[in-house]
Amino acid sequence: MRVRARHVTGALVGLLLPLTTMAQEWPAPIQALEAQGLTIHDAFDAPAGMTGYAASAQGREVAIYLTEDGEHAIVGNMVDAEGNNLSEDPLQEIVRGPQEERIWQDLHDSAWVADGSDDADRVIYMFSDTHCPYCQEFWEASRAWVEAGHVQIRHILVGILDRESPRQAMTILEADEPAELLDRHHRGKPIDWLETIRPAMEDRVYGNQQLMESLGLVATPGLIYHVDGQLEMTQGIPEDMATVMGSPQPAGGLDDD
Repeated sequence: MRVRARHVTGALVGLLLPLTTMAQEWPAPIQALEAQGLTIHDAFDAPAGMTGYAASAQGREVAIYLTEDGEHAIVGNMVDAEGNNLSEDPLQEIVRGPQEERIWQDLHDSAWVADGSDDADRVIYMFSDTHCPYCQEFWEASRAWVEAGHVQIRHILVGILDRESPRQAMTILEADEPAELLDRHHRGKPIDWLETIRPAMEDRVYGNQQLMESLGLVATPGLIYHVDGQLEMTQGIPEDMATVMGSPQPAGGLDDD
């Protein structure tokens, strides 16, 4: 059965350890909300004599507004007379932005294999298993963008679908030319899989799986990329490749040579 794409952007915030300011004495209504499970990240300026607080709860960013007398707090977005959401920018700057930067750094620090040009306009991190048919399908569908130099896919190899998956992932990561070996695998060419694996590389593959789980991904391929400066995450085969790849499909495609 085909795995449909599932967008889980909102789940990105709060899946990793929260980024908080140094411990400080919040006003009593803010402390009460903190005691109920909200993480208070920082305060920000707000209209009408109120003070805003950027918070997060259960993977969602939350705006709180403390009344001028300091005795009451209102939870939710504030809008102006034109209907503009005045909470969006502070939450992006204080909560979502730093969290997304941290996630992107964790992805960069994982064990991955680059597929495509280092000068590509878009970088996509992809959790991939050598026994995943949908990873193969996405690899084939992405060839036009990759071969045109528009996209670089960074395959974060995991071993979750078959007993041979971990050893095959480690073989590719251990190779002198891992990108070439990954390409051979996707083109169905024979590969001499390693018989002996270094413990350090085993730890790297296991670390990839832990990172995948921390992001709430349960199946491959798991794709993480930026759209308009914000992090997006898609699980499964994307229904709209152009959105994920950042542009309409260029001319060209899979080269079987």
